[in-house]
Amino acid sequence: MNELMSSGIELMLLGMGIVYSFLAMLIVAIKLMSALVLRFFPEMSAGRHAGTHHGDDLGTIAAISAAVQQYRKKYQKND
Repeated sequence: MNELMSSGIELMLLGMGIVYSFLAMLIVAIKLMSALVLRFFPEMSAGRHAGTHHGDDLGTIAAISAAVQQYRKKYQKND
């Protein structure tokens, strides 16, 4: 029984070590890719995100707002 327990603990530690090393390599890879993207494509700075809108998108925002209002008016529950 003692040999079986030590074998289980050894397997557990090996598995945890593999997972920890994979996660550490993943963090290093993500940081490296982030640094490379920021170095070679600097126009996407921290102040300007892909989700921010500019003056050209105001018509789209107005159309979406109108559609949401019509949907809410049509499917509004009568309380």
